[in-house]
Amino acid sequence: MGFFDKLKKGMGKTKSSFDEKINNVFKSFRKVDEDFLDELEEILIMSDIGMDTSVKIINNLRNRIRKEKLEDEEDVKSALRDEMKKILELENKDINLHLDTKPSVILVVGVNGVGKTTSIGKIANRLAKDGKKVVVAAADTFRAAAVEQLEIWANRSGASIVKREEGVDPAAVVYDAIRIAKQNNADVLIVDTAGRLHNKKYLMDELNKIQKVINKEMEEADKEVLLVIDGATGQNAISQVKAFKQETDITGLVITKLDGTAKGGVAIGIVEENQIPIKFIGVGEQIDDMEIFNAEDFVKAII
Repeated sequence: MGFFDKLKKGMGKTKSSFDEKINNVFKSFRKVDEDFLDELEEILIMSDIGMDTSVKIINNLRNRIRKEKLEDEEDVKSALRDEMKKILELENKDINLHLDTKPSVILVVGVNGVGKTTSIGKIANRLAKDGKKVVVAAADTFRAAAVEQLEIWANRSGASIVKREEGVDPAAVVYDAIRIAKQNNADVLIVDTAGRLHNKKYLMDELNKIQKVINKEMEEADKEVLLVIDGATGQNAISQVKAFKQETDITGLVITKLDGTAKGGVAIGIVEENQIPIKFIGVGEQIDDMEIFNAEDFVKAII
């Protein structure tokens, strides 16, 4: 099964929700007028895209309808997809993953329960398939189960893991992992971190300490900071992004669990409100169910 087919299947609940509501609007209105656009805007808001983003999309759509004299249902739908795609592609911004130095580093952050450890295993698997040698640092030392889970995923993906006993300073684990990654001539070091909540200051302090170690020991290395978000949490995901943005320079998002929710539209709102690109998207439980994000495929999969 190709990525688009996998994505379409995984986004089935979101697609059903979007399509049913949008088709009902087209059935209710004989022409594309302000009442039609108001109804469409309400659907976008109710689909977890968010108020401000929905208003922006409809305003842009309104201008296109007038300028291009759009009346046909498929033409309007196509224009709607285009407006969503523009947001997700972050016009004039480079949204690609940058891991050109050897080693490069990916720091992975996010609250507990969003699929952070699983995502690391899947990303490590993708990188290994691309011929890259991967080292994983188990820097979530607050939970023994987190290290055990990460070790399972590392073994499945063929990555090496650097771990220490529970309660050890996470920054010390990262320091060891950097040394080992360099010694082993690894291509990428992926660092797991504890599920840091914005109201747990000591955890955020640990995250800052980890970043200082990385910046000092890998000053010239390419660095990605990926925030893992559970797509099923809807608007709560947006508040998580804002909390982590205050503590670290997030370079990309990983959206997980989209295969089990009708709230996939939240991805559009997150990107627009934070101007941070989605780098990976997870739509399944298997180790290869993690793909580099493609805005065009995503939009086609939901409308």
